[in-house]
Amino acid sequence: MSYLTSESKTKYFSDFGGNAKNTGSIEAQVAILTEKINHISQHLSANKKDFSTQRGLMQMVGKRKSLLAYMGKHDINGYRALIEKLGLRK
Repeated sequence: MSYLTSESKTKYFSDFGGNAKNTGSIEAQVAILTEKINHISQHLSANKKDFSTQRGLMQMVGKRKSLLAYMGKHDINGYRALIEKLGLRK
């Protein structure tokens, strides 16, 4: 995945996870998944018959959905802030 370099991952981890070493943070994981989902969506708009990538996209969306559901149950204020920051659920 050349579009998501280690520098950009570190940036996401520091922006959303608190610091660059907090890679397990739910906020950081959702931010990385959102970036991947946006990139793959652009790919699929040009390549409509790429079904294996479409399946991977659906898996990523499901993973993000479950992480957001967990966060919504345990930290509703953080959930709302993350949704606002990422621009999800307009």
